[in-house]
Amino acid sequence: MSINFEASYHLCQLSQPLLKASGTGNIVLVSSVAGVFALSMLSLYASTKGAMNQLTKSLACEWAKDNIRVNCVAPWAIKTAMLEDLKVRDPKYRENLDKMVSQTRIRRLGEQNEVSTLVIFLCLPAASYITGQIICVDGGRTVSGY
Repeated sequence: MSINFEASYHLCQLSQPLLKASGTGNIVLVSSVAGVFALSMLSLYASTKGAMNQLTKSLACEWAKDNIRVNCVAPWAIKTAMLEDLKVRDPKYRENLDKMVSQTRIRRLGEQNEVSTLVIFLCLPAASYITGQIICVDGGRTVSGY
């Protein structure tokens, strides 16, 4: 809870006066698809990410009057060095990862730049009317129904 949620919460609280003083502000939190729907064996992790999603919505409502936008990016399985290392070292993890990919409409892992470019977009003036959103970067996983 401390790392996955409280750190972000406190950072938001510390940044709010500075963003308010600037006249415009933008916060992009990073959650997970695990905070949007249930996944077995991840109850604590999913709970912290669900809390992050709710924080996004609540702060967006509270801080809109100060011209501060708050959004959240919620990735699914993204190809990272840590994930690749686990896949090599743990056959059970590789099996679980294969299952995750099979449940994704776009049958592959996500790429890091597919998450980072969304974060960048949310920080641009082009996204100035977007606030309080949890945007899943998931290759269609959350709409797949299984």
